[in-house]
Amino acid sequence: MAAVFQRLLVGTDGSPASEGAVQAALSLARASACEVFLLEVLEVNPGFSALAPEALVSWEREAHSSLEEVRSRARAQGVALTPLVRTAEAAYAAIVEEAGRLKADLILLGRHGKTGLARLLLGSVAARTIGLSPVNVLIVPADTPLAWERLLVASDGSPFSEAAWAEALRLARHWGSRLYAVSVAREEGELPQAEAIVREMLAQANAGGLPLESRVTVGVPDDAIVRTAREVGASLILLGSHGRTGFTRLLLGSVAERVIGTAPCPVLVVKRPSRKE
Repeated sequence: MAAVFQRLLVGTDGSPASEGAVQAALSLARASACEVFLLEVLEVNPGFSALAPEALVSWEREAHSSLEEVRSRARAQGVALTPLVRTAEAAYAAIVEEAGRLKADLILLGRHGKTGLARLLLGSVAARTIGLSPVNVLIVPADTPLAWERLLVASDGSPFSEAAWAEALRLARHWGSRLYAVSVAREEGELPQAEAIVREMLAQANAGGLPLESRVTVGVPDDAIVRTAREVGASLILLGSHGRTGFTRLLLGSVAERVIGTAPCPVLVVKRPSRKE
């Protein structure tokens, strides 16, 4: 069976919040023998290198040292990891550029451990990386291991949700995962549409010989998705990068953003094929 991923790009800022993404990449590499690239971007304004060249050199040296420690840890697990350090004005732009240069097929980022209202919003680096990324982005909380036993797909019937569903089918076949689907109606009048969405998903799953447990509920979409994830013990939530109404390429919609911020497990944000965007 072919590897589910070939090249992984992990973005790190050297903080404990990035550790979940690092661990997820190492786990994937052990299971699928994929290449891992660990990137730390040093955000530097245009005048910094000219005004404080010694400080920049010291910062780069510290970053290289930190990444080498992770490389040694990966080597001990039988994983070949390539460390990368870049300076750029915007970390998200550098991550997206490196993903294209390396032909990565998955970007992994950590989720910062915030509390209260801060948990409901992604940092600009993660949100903009997802918005501009040419490939899927996996957001991993620091204290949650990546697993594939139970995949929950949230769909609103949009082309982006269809891409997430297609990816869920692919991953379920590869890992032997149990599949769950949820479609959320914001009000009673939207129930027929939500029910039609899950009926189509059931038909496709049955045609592929994959059992699917589906749910339709009424309420606030992000709350319902996270609640369903907890109820079914989801290992991974899959979402489209945008909903039916569409958003700018730089920002996620509030549903996806809030699910990522409050989910009890990693979240895979699936991008629509670029030729359709």
